[in-house]
Amino acid sequence: MIKAENIFKSFGEQEVLKGISTTFEKGKTNLLIGRSGAGKTVMLKILVGLLQPTDGKVWYDDIDFHNLNKKERKAIRNDIGMLFQGSALFDSMTVEENVRFPLDMFTSMTKGEKRQKVDQCLERVDLTGSNDKYPGEVSGGMQKRVGIARSIVLDPKYLFCDEPNSGLDPKTSIVIDELIHGITVDNNMTTIINTHDMNSVMEIGDNINLLHLGELAWVGTKEEVLASTNETLQDFIFASPFLQRLRKGALSV
Repeated sequence: MIKAENIFKSFGEQEVLKGISTTFEKGKTNLLIGRSGAGKTVMLKILVGLLQPTDGKVWYDDIDFHNLNKKERKAIRNDIGMLFQGSALFDSMTVEENVRFPLDMFTSMTKGEKRQKVDQCLERVDLTGSNDKYPGEVSGGMQKRVGIARSIVLDPKYLFCDEPNSGLDPKTSIVIDELIHGITVDNNMTTIINTHDMNSVMEIGDNINLLHLGELAWVGTKEEVLASTNETLQDFIFASPFLQRLRKGALSV
């Protein structure tokens, strides 16, 4: 579990986050949604420790994360997996080398143990046998799956995903969503996803947090989205002209 407690963040005179308090639950996909400029990316960076809040606390279970010293914070970071928006793979490394990279950096495992662990992770993301390929030789969806394999190779307790479906077609996006959700449930991780993708919201939104102008405007589940009368949420869901027309047609029936 990760808990945000009254998080404020300002850059100079610009207040970006205005007292965000919410809980990201263990074993569930916790979504941060909202329009561009809502504060999602800043919130994600504060949660993972890349930014210090102006005020407020972030709790990793019962640990006050931002009150830790450098050594103590590193120990928490070893339990964090990160899936970046552009996958952030090393082009000069093979798939196996990319997935193995955290093991090389942070463990004393033998070469055989590392190979076994990499193979397990590649199997989990349906990329068995892709060890020797390079990122440029596989599709965008496969690159994203390599990124997922790398993010879970250290068996993290906490997984952060920044726009995991960015640049992917709808069918591949569904595959990635289902993969992240499945890994979250199977490993009982606390997963936080920053996304604009409404398909993700409706498919894997176990716990949805809507940010609007730096404030927490709505919290709920995917089952509660369409039934909600929250105007900010409805405006976000039906943002496109097509969906607005569809909504008006549905409401007039």
